[in-house]
Amino acid sequence: MTAPKTTRMTAVSNVASLEPKPRFSDLFAAEWIKLWSLRSTPWALVATVALVLTTTITGALGDLQNYQQSDEAQRAYFRMFGAPVESFSTGAATLLIIGAGAIGAVTVLSEYTSGMIRTTFTVVPARSSVMAAKVAVVAVVTIALGVGVALASFGAAQGILSGQHVAVGFGYWGVMRLLVASAVIAPVSALVGMGLAAAIRHSVLTIVATIALLFVLPSMLNSDKHLTVSIRHMTIPQAWERIGHEPSVTEHWPWTVGGACIVLGAWALVAAAMAIFIPNHRDQ
Repeated sequence: MTAPKTTRMTAVSNVASLEPKPRFSDLFAAEWIKLWSLRSTPWALVATVALVLTTTITGALGDLQNYQQSDEAQRAYFRMFGAPVESFSTGAATLLIIGAGAIGAVTVLSEYTSGMIRTTFTVVPARSSVMAAKVAVVAVVTIALGVGVALASFGAAQGILSGQHVAVGFGYWGVMRLLVASAVIAPVSALVGMGLAAAIRHSVLTIVATIALLFVLPSMLNSDKHLTVSIRHMTIPQAWERIGHEPSVTEHWPWTVGGACIVLGAWALVAAAMAIFIPNHRDQ
């Protein structure tokens, strides 16, 4: 009785071993389908774009009204420094950071809260490969989000400012750097959300932690002490600001654009590593 059963089990095992292992492209396609099957995905993207553009348009209209009431010296200053900054304001960057972070977190949490992650890891035991594909999908989508919303914000702001002939183009000094920095913060923030979700695995706690880490903590740090300024320099909003804007002449502890780029790269790498490798060391 035992021999036939053993033989059948061996045969099944041999057949399973002959099945082709899923390629990364297959995993990427599966994760792409799962992402867009979530009802929250298109709504989150639309809401993020709408909030960013609303902030940009409101700010540009307000500055345009102030420009009309200003003297010539103030107008000259705005034409030189204010018009480029309107392409993507601090408020718009903050909303993009929070929105992208939430999208990344929900992408991971949706599988953990529904229990679908167990099925996924049963079908594909190579957990790191699955999570790497998920990271790649989220990175692609949020890069597109960042580029699209940065260009749309630029177009909306400069279209409004063109009414007073103070609009600037892509070739104006600092504009492209600001837009590139604004596009990059979307995938970086999304990866942070994914990393926190893989570590925490609780919906409310993950969203709270994501918002706290990406927005609340940087805004609470004092800029008058060297230690707190150094910590602020290691946050995503401050890295975006340093890349996209020239530092104030009154800043006591200035830093470089290269340092800000390193900060964004470090956040992305650490967060991606958390999302990919933490599931390997935790039971489902």
